[in-house]
Amino acid sequence: MGSLFRSEEMTLCQLFLQTEASYACVSELGELGIFQFKDLNQNVNAFQKKFVNEVRRCEEMERKLRYIEKEIKKDELKIPDFGENPKAPAPKEMVDLEAQFEKNESELREVNTNAEALKRNFLELTELREVLKKTQTFFSVVNLPNIVGEAQHALVIEESGPAQAVQLGFIAGVIPREKVPPFERMLWFACRGNVFLRYEEIQQPLEDPHTGEAKHKAVFMIFFQGEQLKARVKKICEGFRAALYPCPESTQERQEMLRGVTTRLEDLKMVLNQTEDHRRRVLVGAQKEIRNWIIKVEKIKAIYHTLNMFSFDISHNSLIAEGWCPVQSLEEVRRVLKEGEKLSGSTIPSILHPLKTKEVPPTFFKTSRFTQGFQNIVDAYGVATYQEVNPMPYTIITFPFLFSVMFGDAGHGTLMFLFGLWMVIKEKSLLSQKSNNEIWNTFFGGRYIIMLMGLFSIYTGMIYNDAFSKSFNIFGSAWHSTYTDGDLQGDGETATLVLDPGPFYRNGTPYPFGIDPIWQSAKNKITFLNSFKMKMAVILGISQMVFGVCLSIFNHLHFKMIVCLFCEFLPELIFLLALFGYLIFMVYYKWLVFDVTESGCAPALLIQYINMFMFKYEDASEKTDCDVQATFYENQQTIQTIFVIMAVLSVPVLLLVKPFYLRSLHNAKTHPPKVEKDTSKSVNGKSKPVGEDVKVSYGHALINHGEDEEEFEFSEIFIEQAIHTIEFCLGCISHTASYLRLWALSLAHAQLSEVLWTMVLHIGLSMDMQYLGGLIIFVVWMFWANLTIAVLLVMEGLSAFLHTLRLHWVEFQSKFYSGNGYLFQPFGFKHILDIDSLQEIK
Repeated sequence: MGSLFRSEEMTLCQLFLQTEASYACVSELGELGIFQFKDLNQNVNAFQKKFVNEVRRCEEMERKLRYIEKEIKKDELKIPDFGENPKAPAPKEMVDLEAQFEKNESELREVNTNAEALKRNFLELTELREVLKKTQTFFSVVNLPNIVGEAQHALVIEESGPAQAVQLGFIAGVIPREKVPPFERMLWFACRGNVFLRYEEIQQPLEDPHTGEAKHKAVFMIFFQGEQLKARVKKICEGFRAALYPCPESTQERQEMLRGVTTRLEDLKMVLNQTEDHRRRVLVGAQKEIRNWIIKVEKIKAIYHTLNMFSFDISHNSLIAEGWCPVQSLEEVRRVLKEGEKLSGSTIPSILHPLKTKEVPPTFFKTSRFTQGFQNIVDAYGVATYQEVNPMPYTIITFPFLFSVMFGDAGHGTLMFLFGLWMVIKEKSLLSQKSNNEIWNTFFGGRYIIMLMGLFSIYTGMIYNDAFSKSFNIFGSAWHSTYTDGDLQGDGETATLVLDPGPFYRNGTPYPFGIDPIWQSAKNKITFLNSFKMKMAVILGISQMVFGVCLSIFNHLHFKMIVCLFCEFLPELIFLLALFGYLIFMVYYKWLVFDVTESGCAPALLIQYINMFMFKYEDASEKTDCDVQATFYENQQTIQTIFVIMAVLSVPVLLLVKPFYLRSLHNAKTHPPKVEKDTSKSVNGKSKPVGEDVKVSYGHALINHGEDEEEFEFSEIFIEQAIHTIEFCLGCISHTASYLRLWALSLAHAQLSEVLWTMVLHIGLSMDMQYLGGLIIFVVWMFWANLTIAVLLVMEGLSAFLHTLRLHWVEFQSKFYSGNGYLFQPFGFKHILDIDSLQEIK
């Protein structure tokens, strides 16, 4: 659990691996997934790296697998995922894999080429058959003696004498249906009306052999006179990509040709079926193994890509690597290195040597499925600086709680909790589906957050005594009104109750848990709840800010910045408590001291708070009547004056002390007393440990535990401290006001819920219909339920989530969290198991 509150302690390690054992050792490290390698060949050209040829071979295998996978999906075959995790094959097995992929690819390509040629031939024969059928129909049209006679009649040149027969020629073919109108117009204009066109649509769509799409086509016949028109018509047909087919002029020849074409089509269909069966068998065989093939190839590629980051020691025939590793995992790394040596058969052991460096280590938190979502919320603001306090453990409680304050409704919270609980229970089955829907993946990734937000919303809904805008009278109301039944039903002078605690609240015992249900019917309900929720929002907000300031203590102590403890933490805490902590005190004091009998003399906190800064006081002992601006406890003027002076004095301390103190330290180091030469370095010149040399940018100061320091700039440090001071002082005011969103969104959610109940469901329940009542209530309930889910659960829930996110990022984390680190990204194969398709990494 220690790593939850502060990132894991990291160390920079150097690996010495023998060339023959390097592949197996890196493979085992990838299975472990706890070592982040550094690229030692950043300045080396990619084509000059040692294992670039192996990477190219892996990319070629990827290309072949991608082709096989595309063919499998083209046939709508599902690639099974049995959850297997095969280990990376040995380098010698790459040859077998390449041969297997080459065989499958070449076989598939050959089958596809043959199938495409057969389909093209089948298409041509089908079109020829349709041309012969339609031509036969054209020449035997009912009520026309001869289509040639019709064409002759249309194309004959009218002269003074009787019409003379002309010798006509014709061509037939097939054209896509959508091209027929422009084709007809082009023939008319190009041939000046000297051609005769007849066409008829083919009822059955024809399959394109290249794309596999079904296309609608039409058969056409064009009659013309002379070779010149024939050449022009053929040119037009070529331009429109129309397929021309030979068509005999005599009926007997056409029938014989049709019978031959039909026989060839039957034979071709049989061959096509056999080809498709063979292709299917090849794909089914590849379907069972392609998942394992993809994992193996991706692992091999990842290993060789990592090996390209190593430097090569020619003299010792070894590879040298550097990388980050958690200190607690060093023994595990040594163990898997020994396993890699055994697998490779190497007799020379690998060496793991921790280094001492001045580099800032990466940030690494060990998280579970439950805590990962909350850690992602924190990391979205900024990755924690190395060894900085992690806000995530506190966010687990504060995030769903602040959300529930704005979303407080036991009914809506129950629906949200059940949705989150369902995702948690069905976690394994939902994970196995590997959905590509981003919205669903976002909800599923935050399943534990949704479940907790719903659970906390049930609690705050019970505090508000609000469930779908209705209250539950479980313990009995503590109020005793004098209203008559007519007043309660709206028949008297008073249509709604106005609750006055003076005459009505005589029982000194409050409602045991939450808000008294009688407020649901009160006319002054909003006035009461507004006062309650606004004060609650201020109390919660200031408490969280104080907690954030207190967390900064652990950062100051851990980084040994004692000056920050006295020059930042104490002034910030004094400023925050003297001004805003005192406001919380006044709220509780007013609640505890002034009861219903003295409510008329209760102080106005807003006016009292303003008078505190204006040093304007009125003594209550000098007044005979009640005055909300008068002091309400002894020595109030003295205490408030002290608090204001303390807050004002803390500002220059926060602004000036730290910069001048750091300058004095720098001046002392610039002119140090003469001492003997530092011998802290070892004889071989190695650097100091990580904990002694690491230079960490924490907050607004550069913490340097090593010897070499950056150039000291007093003006830069002073400006940064001034910005921090202004930001904190003004932020305390703006952040306190920002927490009022807890009150505003809670009020908006409650009012929207009440509007939906009053304007929708209440109307349906009020209808008095003997037979249609049940149907109407069901329809109205469906409408109300859909609006409740869409508006109140989804839209209002998202709004409350975003506001809670802002409160944590800006108001809470800004008090102690700098977020200037970078994530620990170890080399591992876990992401490879999540790959659904090679198309994702194309």
